[in-house]
Formats: sequence, C-alpha cells, structure tokens
Amino acid sequence: MDNKIKVISFGFIAGILSGLLGIGGGIVLVPLMVTYLGITQHMAHGTSLAVIVPTALSASIVYGFNGNTNLLPALNLAVGSIIGATISAKGMKKISPGRLKTLFGIFLILVGIRMIVS
Repeated sequence: MDNKIKVISFGFIAGILSGLLGIGGGIVLVPLMVTYLGITQHMAHGTSLAVIVPTALSASIVYGFNGNTNLLPALNLAVGSIIGATISAKGMKKISPGRLKTLFGIFLILVGIRMIVS
C-alpha cells in the first residue's frame, strides 16, 4: 500500500474512533505510526498531538451542535491540560524511547482494564 494512502487510512481510523468513542487519536495513532510507519516513539507522540487539534475541534463542533458539550468543565480541563502537556512535553526528551513505549503500553492496559471494570 502506498505510504500516503496508509497514513490517510490510519488518520481515518483514528478519526472514526475519536468521534465515535471519544478516545484520543494517540491511543490509535501512536502504535500505528511506530509499528507500521517506522516512526520513533517520541516523533509519534508529537505527531499525534499535532493531529489532535483539528480532530478534536471538528468533533467538538459537531458534538456542540448536538448539545453534547459542557463548556465550563471543558475550559477548565483545557487550562489544566495545556499546563500539564507543556510540562510533560519538555520533560519527555529525558525519557528513552524504550521507557516511553513501556509507559505508554502500561497506560493503555490500565485504561482498558478500567473501562472493562466500570
């Protein structure tokens, strides 16, 4: 499969899952980029974050028009998220790719367990 088509397909899958399930594209995109595109773990995280902005904005608009957005908590969450993401993005360069991959995998497992249990 042509690399451009593969990348667009991965984005389409992430967009579908993001809009349908409310999951961040990173849960889908990071493993796909690392496994199938040969992108480094750090580069995949940064690329995934860049993709989140337009994806989240377009889905948020649709959810908002359908009355499924609570703006006050969203704004408060955004403030905390911006601060946390800035701090962690600066510190991420101190984490080895292997350790970052392990931490990401552990996070996915814990989130999956939590979703199944609750």
